[in-house]
Amino acid sequence: MHDKNKAHYIVVTGILVKDGKFLITKRADWEKAFPGRWTVPGGKLEVLDYALRKMDTQHHWYNVLEDVLAREIKEEVGLEIKNVGYVTSMVYIRDDKIPCLIVSLYAEPLREDSKIKLCDALTEFVWVDIEEAKKYDLIDGIYDELAILDNHLKNGKTMKWERNKLTL
Repeated sequence: MHDKNKAHYIVVTGILVKDGKFLITKRADWEKAFPGRWTVPGGKLEVLDYALRKMDTQHHWYNVLEDVLAREIKEEVGLEIKNVGYVTSMVYIRDDKIPCLIVSLYAEPLREDSKIKLCDALTEFVWVDIEEAKKYDLIDGIYDELAILDNHLKNGKTMKWERNKLTL
């Protein structure tokens, strides 16, 4: 029996980092969720992201979220990635009442000279530092994720977690 109280979408987002700047992209005006707002690449985990792969142990697949991130960044901005790391996680309740667990990761472009090729769902991109990011109409939470990562990269500090409280 399927329990609706346990079902979630799992979404992976990725902050691309290059030369101390972060890649943000603008969603098309026709997008259902957050039209015309700025965000970072990402997308849903799909069963086929791992099910067709050989298992890494007798019963498990490793690096599933990292593979989703690599797929989504390739699809959305045309880049291959390296050096994936963790930023934070959060839950968002969609308009249709389905909860989404969002895992925020970061990565670097595999090649410095790679050109951005936006998918049809995105209309613009820009590389910004943390101060420049404030000028853009970012989806809620994106600036906080950039700030967490910026603090980590500049100061070597990681996010500290306490129940219902997040501090840098």
